[in-house]
Amino acid sequence: MTGLTVGNQLDHYRIDELIARSGMASLFRAIDLNTGKQVAIKLPHPEMECDPLLFDRFKREIEIGQKLDHPGVMKVFKDEKRSRVYMAAEWVEGKLLRRLLGPHHKLPTDRAVQLTIRVLRALEYIHANGVVHRDLKPENIMVDGDDNIKLIDFGIAGNEGSRRLTFAKLSNVMGTPDYISPEQVKGKRGDGRADLYAMGVMLYEMLTGKMPFEGPNQLAVMNERLLNNPIPPREVDPTITPELQEIIYRALERDPSNRYPTAREFIQDLEHQDQVGVAERAELTDWRVRKTGIGKKILGYVGLILIPIIVFSLLLWVARKA
Repeated sequence: MTGLTVGNQLDHYRIDELIARSGMASLFRAIDLNTGKQVAIKLPHPEMECDPLLFDRFKREIEIGQKLDHPGVMKVFKDEKRSRVYMAAEWVEGKLLRRLLGPHHKLPTDRAVQLTIRVLRALEYIHANGVVHRDLKPENIMVDGDDNIKLIDFGIAGNEGSRRLTFAKLSNVMGTPDYISPEQVKGKRGDGRADLYAMGVMLYEMLTGKMPFEGPNQLAVMNERLLNNPIPPREVDPTITPELQEIIYRALERDPSNRYPTAREFIQDLEHQDQVGVAERAELTDWRVRKTGIGKKILGYVGLILIPIIVFSLLLWVARKA
């Protein structure tokens, strides 16, 4: 494991509490002894450091975090000299959006819209700096007492201009099935519009209390996303305006070329809903016809996902046994 326990010192950070532990890294709350401020320390496990792909991905996360400076993005600190590789970041107070949604997965309309706008402003900034989050979901958004947000966990983010850290497209599809875009399901890397799609899913969830695509397993959810249309939001909650429903549809376009091109356009519609033209969409009626068969094309997409994941799991198992 990490070899760190409460009370240990890592360079000029004192470890105060273990917050979480995953298969790749441990997250600690610590004190910066130079400033007296709380910080978050993310420390990779030794087996991760032995895996070149995973370790490069961890260092990429640090690199991305250090170049971003926005109130809506968790700040990663730069330290010239360190005794080992780890990430030191600001300690973010608040609750995960997932916890805020609670068991009903729903928020009042005005609050849901304002939170969406704040996330989109952060996305506008990171996209302008060549970064795509690629795993946007309520578990990766912190919300404070004033509903200010911070994006966290850039573990599979893409950095424009950097070499691709992939193994047979593995890192392209490591997002969460409920929120990843159709192009990511197909094994494509995805650009900023993939993040906007995920934001559209979250807006649907916050307004209706339901997911736009559901199923008994990940395969079924991905199948739904590629073949069928979601229940119209107004069918779930008639108080949702036609304009707000249209905004959700624009964010959830299956073809990214038909989606909002940037976060700015998404924000513009949310801030000026009275100016949003409502289209006569086939999605408003054909959602009742559900395609259930999984054709050869869908199976091909699934193969792109499952094969590298199986190979990756075997490599990780071998690394841990070595």
